[in-house]
This record gives sequence, C-alpha cells and structure tokens, in this order.
Amino acid sequence: MESVLRLIKKIIPKPVFRFFQPYYHRALAEAAMIIYGFPSQKMKVIGVTGTNGKTTFVHLLSAILEEAGEPVASVSSLRFKIFTRPDLGVKNDEWKNTLKMTMPGRFAVQKFLRKAANAGCKYAVLEVTSEGIKQFRHKGIKFYMAILTNVTPEHIESHGTFENYRAAKAELFREAKIHILNGEDPSIEYFIKIPSGEKVIYSEKDLPKDFNLKLLGRFNAENAVAAYHAARILGVDREIIKKVLESFENIPGRVEFIQHGPFSAVVDYAHTPDALEKVYETLRGVTANKMICVLGSAGGGRDKWKRSEMGKIAAKYCDSIILTNEDPYDEDPKKIIADVEKGVLFSWSSQTMKYQIIIDRREAIGTALNSAEQGDTVIVTGKGTEPWMMGPNGTKTPWDDREVVREELKKI
Repeated sequence: MESVLRLIKKIIPKPVFRFFQPYYHRALAEAAMIIYGFPSQKMKVIGVTGTNGKTTFVHLLSAILEEAGEPVASVSSLRFKIFTRPDLGVKNDEWKNTLKMTMPGRFAVQKFLRKAANAGCKYAVLEVTSEGIKQFRHKGIKFYMAILTNVTPEHIESHGTFENYRAAKAELFREAKIHILNGEDPSIEYFIKIPSGEKVIYSEKDLPKDFNLKLLGRFNAENAVAAYHAARILGVDREIIKKVLESFENIPGRVEFIQHGPFSAVVDYAHTPDALEKVYETLRGVTANKMICVLGSAGGGRDKWKRSEMGKIAAKYCDSIILTNEDPYDEDPKKIIADVEKGVLFSWSSQTMKYQIIIDRREAIGTALNSAEQGDTVIVTGKGTEPWMMGPNGTKTPWDDREVVREELKKI
C-alpha cells in the first residue's frame, strides 16, 4: 500500500499533488494504522509537543517509568527504545534515530508501536511535531495524555504563520484525554481553552524544594516538573521520580559537557532563537571567563527569518563567535552564514567581541577549542547528536558534534 501511494506521488504533476497532498498524507496514515492493527489501543500513549524540550521530556519520563518497573516504549529525536520486564520473555531493545526526523513517518511510527505492543509495553512516550501533525503522522494513534513544553516561532515557512504553527500543535490536545500545560508559556490561554478530561498547569516554580537537579537551566527545570506531573498521574511513587530526576546530569546533545576545565566544551542541539538564548543564558551563568560560540543555521529554505535572530543572540552573549556550516541542503553555505552574520553585525555592541567565518565545521570547532583559555566555555550549537550533515541533492555525511569535539580535543 505504501509503495503504491508513493508511486502515485511520483506520477502526479507537482502542482496537482500539492492540492491533493493532505489527502495523500491522510491515506498513508489510515493505511498504516490498518496494516499494523491499531497498536496504540493496547497502551497508554503520552505525546509531548513544543518548540523545544520534547526530547528531554521523553527521556525523563521514560526513565521514570523504567525505574518504576513499567514496560514502556519511547521515541525521541535521539533514539527508539523498548523497555520491558524480563518475565515477559522479550529483550529490551534500543537503537538510534537516524531518520533526521523527530517524529517518524506514518508507517514507521505504527510499526514501532506494533513492536512495542507485541513486547507487552503498557506505555509509549512520543515526540509529536507540528510537521508530523500537518502530515497526519499522529492520526491512528490513541493519545491518553498530551504535554506542552513551550511554543515559540519555528517552521513559519512551512505553516505560513505562527498562528498556524501553534494550531497544528494544538491538534494533539484535541486527541488526548489529559493535558499537562506549561503555565509560563505565552500561549497558555490558547491551550487552556481546549477541552480535556483533566488539566494540569505547571511551572518551573513547582519543583519541590527537596529535588536537587543536576540538569542546568530553568528550561530543564520546567521539563523535569512536566515529567513529574505526568509520572504522578500515571501512578508512579514520588520517591522513584525524585531518584530518577536527580540522577540526570544531561540528555545527550542537550547542554552536554564534553570536557570540564581547564576550559569547558559543550554541545547543544539549540537550533531556534529561543533555545539558543536559553542555552547561552544558562552557560553565561556558569562561565568564569569568555564564551566562545560556534554556530550556523540550517539551509534548504528552512526558516530563513531566524538566521539573523540567532546572530543577534550570539552577539549578545558571546565574547567570540565562529560562524560555520551546519546543514546547508541545497543552499549555498556562504549565503546562509551571511544571513547569520547580518544579525551579529546588527547587534555589535562590544569592541572586545570577535567573530570570524570558517565554512568547514570541523575546522571551526578545532579553532574554537584551540583558542580557549582557563575558565572559558566553548559551546557548539545546532546539531547536538544528529548523525548526519545534510548536503545538496539529498547527500548526507556521517557526523556527530560530540565526537568531533572529542577528536579535536585530543589534538590540543
């Protein structure tokens, strides 16, 4: 069925396909749910959406459920995982998400849920994206609970407006019985109005005083509180939640320290202005000397508006900036970097601030590390643990910012 639908897509002229595109995506979703036998009906599915924080939430909640001995499946931008009890006779399974998609396609997600159901999983925790919802990847999944981390501008070219982007995320909450919403988000009133059987409004201030988080940043405290409320609703004991949340030092590729002192080296996935500012603000608070920032921006016509904004934010927080290639796709990397550079120059406020352009990302990282002194923090943003560098005509080169940082550190 899937191959037939994809063949039809290739045959139909593009202008005609664009008109029928929603029906095409819906047909794929319905075919997938039928072929795999509606597996989400066998579990309680928890969906988390938001511009940032989805991956962290998935890892926190799934770890809590695992510690509680609950069979749970999870999908994040980092991995697929199935955790079940040995007495069920099914081995635990975990593999990297190499799809370069936060939310898998319709057949992939239904196939995973079927595997999880067959393994005896009681819960499934999924990242749900606006693009996924736009393409009906969520259809056929019975959501028990929906979590909102935050909503800031992203994918505007794809959705047309911020309001359309937000409305796409809201579709998850129309499907779920229980809503857990970030009360600090500016769009909270919009989401509160969506009917639900139970609604929890949370805040970073809700974190119990006896919880000693190692995770840095207010945004991570918010993610931890959201996971706490979700776990409590699912019946997990408070002490188990506390034990797990306090054990996390970082999520891979999310404010991940590759080296501590004499200078620090950090890798983070931040690829939106809001995420970048939160990461820089957090690291500025723990940096004794200079912040040396390596950043770029994704290409392929994706969210061009945010390039200069990220440049402005870097100029605000960083003492030294190296602009570099990220995921150019079919766009000229020099053009992408020039757009980011405009933001840097617009916000130029310090005679001591330095910036340079190094197209080669490995060379940029190596240069940043070699320039670091006692008490500095080198922060490499944009890709985190992503396994590929995306180039023209669909080409992709194996890549991992963390491994590159480790390799370049050995040369120093």
